[in-house]
Amino acid sequence: MTAPRRRRAASDPPAPPAADAEPAPSDDLLARTLAGPPAEPPAAGAPAADPPPDADPPRPHYHGHRDRLRQRFLAAGPEALHDHELLELLLFQAIPRRDVKPLAKSLLARFGTLWAVVNAPPAELKRFGLSDASAVALAVVGATALRMARQQLIARPVLSTWDALVDYCQGALAHERVEQVRVLFLDKRNQLIADEAQQRGTVDHTPIYPREVVKRALDLGASALILVHNHPSGDPTPSRDDIEMTRRLAAALAAVGIEVFDHLVIGRGRHTSFKALGLM
Repeated sequence: MTAPRRRRAASDPPAPPAADAEPAPSDDLLARTLAGPPAEPPAAGAPAADPPPDADPPRPHYHGHRDRLRQRFLAAGPEALHDHELLELLLFQAIPRRDVKPLAKSLLARFGTLWAVVNAPPAELKRFGLSDASAVALAVVGATALRMARQQLIARPVLSTWDALVDYCQGALAHERVEQVRVLFLDKRNQLIADEAQQRGTVDHTPIYPREVVKRALDLGASALILVHNHPSGDPTPSRDDIEMTRRLAAALAAVGIEVFDHLVIGRGRHTSFKALGLM
């Protein structure tokens, strides 16, 4: 018979573990076991792993740039921005998901000025990868600005708005690829009553027909007019043909009591006045 086993009292010290007993796993060891082996570091040059399917997509770097540019415009106005930054603000509206800074700089490098960009033919803008919608978004800015400039001149004396008139002519003609003749018809108070394109020619010549100009002036009841044409070369120096054509037209108009007030030749950023040169 075996002796009865004595119950261990609560005050007795804990029994030492058996020699062959395994220690209980710690919480850290249990967590590492459940997590599995550590992930191998990606090899050099290997593509980054795809994010989990429920992760938020990364925000494109240019979004922060767009926000900062808008805030600068609102806080400091357009004078605080460079030309390419103003053009970027326009392009933001047409191209919502693309970094447009390189495009804005390329357009300015090609066309030279903001005005030339927004007045460029849409077909040329599309050569830079712009869609129809984006090209129209830029072109409509130029068309709107030009129309607003013309509306500021209508029914106002040209002498009091001469600088604005020259600016308008620069905007309308300076970047044309071929010569174009426009006629600004004035009433007896020298107020602008009509602005009309008469002829389009080649890169260095535009025919103008005095009979057609005289007829149109009489139809409008004009008392005077200003001739305007451009030189696509950018040099506004009048040619011999320009001078001779102006004299013939002035003689035809004088016969019916209509004066040629001036003849402006428009270049890129410059203009020439026949009256200022003493040619009329």
